[in-house]
Amino acid sequence: MSAYCIVGLGNPGTEYDDTPHNTGKFMAELFSKKYEEKKAKIILPSVFMNQSGKAVKGIPAKWLILLHDDIDLPLGKFKIVFNRGSGGHKGVESVIRAIGSQKFLRIRIGICPPKKPARNATHSVAGGKPNHRELMKFLTHKFKPSESAAIKKISKKILEALETIITEGPEKAMTLYNNN
Repeated sequence: MSAYCIVGLGNPGTEYDDTPHNTGKFMAELFSKKYEEKKAKIILPSVFMNQSGKAVKGIPAKWLILLHDDIDLPLGKFKIVFNRGSGGHKGVESVIRAIGSQKFLRIRIGICPPKKPARNATHSVAGGKPNHRELMKFLTHKFKPSESAAIKKISKKILEALETIITEGPEKAMTLYNNN
């Protein structure tokens, strides 16, 4: 294998379309519509997020570009990283286990809404670290129109960053796009 494999993490089924947890899959789909398959192989796993490693077995880490949602980045931001831990993302953890390495490129796509003061003592996704139930509810909710617009707006830069990785290398892409 001598071409990049772009893997967009998400969940199967139309009920997960337009949700934060399917942001990686959405970006990979956009890239596949805009660019020819010869530039990179696009993989849209047909397994649930926590089993994403099943879709990447056999892909050498040096040719893997993983696109995924990231609750630790603000909505409308993204970051290209290499050789980093999962940050608690179960889909990324599954990929790291499956290929036996974390030495691959990732595009972390921010999904965290703007911070708002919490109204009571319980934490919300927008007001602090959520508990597991709150997090799952947030990750699988349908985007509000403003959230969807923010994702679509940043998609142009993410697609440009992917093109730069493929044509000019990851270092160039990180230099150009990690200060967005």
